[in-house]
Amino acid sequence: MVLSWSLDKLGPLCLTADDCGIVLEAIAGADADDPSTSDRPYRYDIYASTGRRFKLAVIKDVTEGAQAEVAANFERALQALEDVADIEEIEFPEMPYEAVTRTILNAESASAFEEFIESGGDYIRALRIRGKVARIADEVMAGYDAVVGPTRPVTATPIDQDFRGVVAGTARDTMGAVGNSAGLPAISVPSGFSDEGLPTGVQFMGRAYDENRILAVARAYQSMTDWHTQHPPGLTA
Repeated sequence: MVLSWSLDKLGPLCLTADDCGIVLEAIAGADADDPSTSDRPYRYDIYASTGRRFKLAVIKDVTEGAQAEVAANFERALQALEDVADIEEIEFPEMPYEAVTRTILNAESASAFEEFIESGGDYIRALRIRGKVARIADEVMAGYDAVVGPTRPVTATPIDQDFRGVVAGTARDTMGAVGNSAGLPAISVPSGFSDEGLPTGVQFMGRAYDENRILAVARAYQSMTDWHTQHPPGLTA
């Protein structure tokens, strides 16, 4: 079921970055029933960036307000990445990134769930700003192989707790909002566990059609860590 037809980005769920690239090559391409798809050819090149030093960007204050274990695991991920990448801090110009994404999401999900109602004016304004977000993202990310950040600022919410109450006051998800609004490719890989044994992730986001670059960065990270081979305590393969 589609939650938001213009924001949803589907992709493979695999054990390794290499597996994701192989599956993506098989499923990428135009779909006559989906006008949002691209007929641009895609081929996964596993050797494209072998041995090359990467240049990564971290959004300023990306872990501010994040859960302590999420922030700690992200810092350890950055330390590992320093062996294969030069890492710099960046800032996106002040814009209502999350508000744009939220307005589009609420308006489009109404057709599926009929729980949210946004005015047509709000929706149109959000779509107009969305094009500007895409241009800004392309300019800010120029010269970098990927932007890196925590996949989510908090771990999974306990089933008996209200999700909105848990995430209230957590870090702004500028990276996620920019990626969703601009339709940018991203990959999330495991980065460790919380004190309760819940998994955390690190996400690599690239410019449009730069899937091979972010896959190469994720592949390099997984070659230095083994989190993708581990399971939460109490679970088995």
